[in-house]
Amino acid sequence: MPVKSPKPGELEPIERASADELQALQLARLRSTLTRAYENVPHYRRAFDAKGVHPEDCRSLADLAKFPFTTKADLRANYPFGMFAVPREQVVRVHASSGTTGKPTVVGYTRGDIDTWAHLVARSLRASGGRAGDIVHVAYGYGLFTGGLGAHYGAERLGCTVVPMSGGQTEKQVQLIEDFRPDIIMVTPSYMQVICEEFRRQGKDPAAMSVSVGIFGAEPWTEQMRRDIERSAGLDAVDIYGLSEVMGPGVANECIEAKDGPVIWEDHFYPEIIDPETGEVLPEGSEGELVFTTLTKEALPVIRYRTRDLTRLLPPTARSMRRMGKIVGRSDDMLIIRGVNLFPTQVEEIVLAHGQLSGQYQLVVTREGLLDEVEVLAEVTPEHAGADREAIGRELQHRIKTLIGVSTRVSIGAPDSIERTLVGKARRVVDKRPK
Repeated sequence: MPVKSPKPGELEPIERASADELQALQLARLRSTLTRAYENVPHYRRAFDAKGVHPEDCRSLADLAKFPFTTKADLRANYPFGMFAVPREQVVRVHASSGTTGKPTVVGYTRGDIDTWAHLVARSLRASGGRAGDIVHVAYGYGLFTGGLGAHYGAERLGCTVVPMSGGQTEKQVQLIEDFRPDIIMVTPSYMQVICEEFRRQGKDPAAMSVSVGIFGAEPWTEQMRRDIERSAGLDAVDIYGLSEVMGPGVANECIEAKDGPVIWEDHFYPEIIDPETGEVLPEGSEGELVFTTLTKEALPVIRYRTRDLTRLLPPTARSMRRMGKIVGRSDDMLIIRGVNLFPTQVEEIVLAHGQLSGQYQLVVTREGLLDEVEVLAEVTPEHAGADREAIGRELQHRIKTLIGVSTRVSIGAPDSIERTLVGKARRVVDKRPK
């Protein structure tokens, strides 16, 4: 499929900068951020003092490793506005997490932060092949979730026409895609699968839709899912990465001409990879937990924020900045089943590789005595509704045992038997173990 490669002059100078230029900018911005956090956020003053470090101790980028981490627990402990580095009156917008496991994490933005965010999402859209005048169908959720409004402001900044559909109302999603004929869709990959299913339910071919680029994020997804969506929807699937605590969507984005991992916009976010157990910084290319320090945020600077996302840093290709590999899972999503580490994305790869199964699946975790058990729920596609589901289940069970090394129970259901995500992220793990 042809892609839109950037023309001369379309890239910002920083996207073509030398390593020395980029690192000099990063160090200047890092020192300023550390000072702002120390002087204006009581939590950071206490944390720095407890660690015996001061902003002036940061004389090189490597010195960042001396400073303490920030976790989601720190944000919740300072709920709602205790992590702000500016007076609350200068905060023009707040977003927040769902708070399903405790108090939500609150994120604040100054007018300058909103401007930076829109600029970086516009940069991400351009890297995805978007250009001024394109119609962008935004099916990320709007509201406290950062996805919808983040995508919206960035698309407008690039000069696109925005369709602010949000999530849900899948039949209406299909109608507007057919009527408005958008060039780009921004949505979670799991919900894009649901949209494709709705096209087929209506007797229509999703590959015939007008969309040529899908910008997918907000949940881990595999290369197998990329191939599945590209084949089903007839588009280029591009990965966007972000998290509300750091900014929202647009922290990193793949370049459509390469599709080799999201480019981290390192002029605004400094990445590290650490050992999730020890906290030690790992060598370049090692797999570990991704940590971010913001370099330009005003309202809510975050220092060494532990994302829990497991990935690795890759050298630059299409841009001058480093890339991140596909997220293999989250350190807090990893299941340990009888001594074997299991990530949902490992099962996803196997499910999607099976020609008779849809991309929908769930892992149901229970505990029998002292041992954890996993049941894998999957479903056949409508065209294979009459297939021998027990035989497929035995085959899937064997492949999981062979490729991952964990024994599971497998149940293959009829088409549409797995719950769909209509807004936000798919629920891949159902944990029924006693708390």
